Amino acid sequence: MMRALYSGVSGLKTHQTKMDVIGNNIANVNTVAFKSSSTTFSEIMYQNMSGASGATATKGGVNAKQIGLGVTTGSTSVNITSPGATQTTGDGWDLKITGDSFFIVNNGSENLFTKAGSFYIDGAGNLATKANGYTVMGWQVDPTTGDIRKDTVSTLKIMTEENLTSPPEATTQATVSGVLDSKNVQVNSDGGYVMSLGFYDGLGYSYTAKFSVKMVDEDEQRYTVELTDVLDSTNHSVLNDYISADPANNTLDKVFGANTTVDRHFKLQSGFTYNADGTINDKNNITLTYNQATNKYENGTTSYSVTEIFGLTGDQVTNFNPANIQQQGQSAVYTHTDTITGYELDFFQGGAVAGKFNWVGAEGSNSVGLNLSSLGTQFENINVDFTQTTCYDNGANCTLDILKGNVDKTEGQGKKLGDLTGLQVREDGRIFGNYDNGNTVLLGQIAVAVFANPSGLEKLGDNCYRTTLNSGEFDGIGQDITADGGKMNSGVLEMSNVDLSTEFTEMITTQRGFQANSRIITTSDTLLEELINLKR
Repeated sequence: MMRALYSGVSGLKTHQTKMDVIGNNIANVNTVAFKSSSTTFSEIMYQNMSGASGATATKGGVNAKQIGLGVTTGSTSVNITSPGATQTTGDGWDLKITGDSFFIVNNGSENLFTKAGSFYIDGAGNLATKANGYTVMGWQVDPTTGDIRKDTVSTLKIMTEENLTSPPEATTQATVSGVLDSKNVQVNSDGGYVMSLGFYDGLGYSYTAKFSVKMVDEDEQRYTVELTDVLDSTNHSVLNDYISADPANNTLDKVFGANTTVDRHFKLQSGFTYNADGTINDKNNITLTYNQATNKYENGTTSYSVTEIFGLTGDQVTNFNPANIQQQGQSAVYTHTDTITGYELDFFQGGAVAGKFNWVGAEGSNSVGLNLSSLGTQFENINVDFTQTTCYDNGANCTLDILKGNVDKTEGQGKKLGDLTGLQVREDGRIFGNYDNGNTVLLGQIAVAVFANPSGLEKLGDNCYRTTLNSGEFDGIGQDITADGGKMNSGVLEMSNVDLSTEFTEMITTQRGFQANSRIITTSDTLLEELINLKR
């Protein structure tokens, strides 16, 4: 009877232990990434009343007579591999980790492991846990390669001085696109059709290069592209500074190609006719003779400037030479040779490819060079691509435009100094900074730890675990979460994996077990009482 009493006591203690585990599970039903535990029972030991005997020729064998002495807690197991449900938070630093891996955190003295990914950036710029301020561990960016260096894990310090800004980049490419219409008023003017290119130098300062597209010969549809100025953000001409610094050596052609000689043809204006002897008749049929002294065609009191007769302006008037007039019936074409710092722009004028870009500067060339490095060491040369231009009738509207960057705008655009505007964590744990100059820069990567027996980890509280002899060791380096097919989801957290229906069922069976063991004690006590009463 005494054995039964103590068996009942062991049953009460063991069921109380199981109730303690159930209580802890239910208490943590809303704890982030909590992993529920379960209890298993084990027999304590047996007392042999008699040993087993083997069979003989005349008698069968007899089993041993054993009496059990109670129950004990065999184990408490953590259901660590069963994931909890997903809770959406909208906080980009709330991370849910999938698979059997763990976040690595450091409490100041050792690395610990957790499934709870509720993080934030602390005052020192470190990625840390919200609950207790443990720093999150991971890998740093190799400054040489710009990629992750998978070495011993260290604290992920995200908000460092160097991460707050992204360095500027000089513009190295530009693309001209759009339609050039030969009837456009600006294209046919002395100033030409103006295009402006905004670009950056290597220090992130912004500038504007101005270009002029001009008609050279309407009949032959010849055009030129000239560089007219380079202005800084205050509208000050750095091109003029460059030339003024050394007028003898600093010339415009060093910045935008060699000087190009082009012939411009000017038709005799309406109302005038040309005679074989070089004289010109006006609309009143008055014969006019060129006077070199006055640079006009005259007949007594009647005179006309070469601007009125051929539409010449500027140095075209100053350098007028009647020998350059070519008679075409009763009309004529005056040829003026210009020296410009620019390039000839050519289009196919007939056939199936009419209006398509042909070449710029020289046959076979698709681009021209803007040699800005001559203006200062902070500049880089810009290659200007003309392949996207066309020449069609567009209602006299010219839509030519020049933008920084290559044709598909993937490189060469240049950038100003960028300020950090946001951070993001991708599924592989890589942390990127987003900057207002368009840059996205890799800042580090969250590493994870994987164990041969994750259930063997020791629970420490604060949602953290420590390695034990039966869990497997942490190598100090960790691994990429994608190595075992896992990922990190941003803006969500893993909830507790406690199943209340299971816990309440276990609570019922535990309560009944406790009640039954208490009856063993009371019944054994009654038997002892009857034994004592035999003496009466």
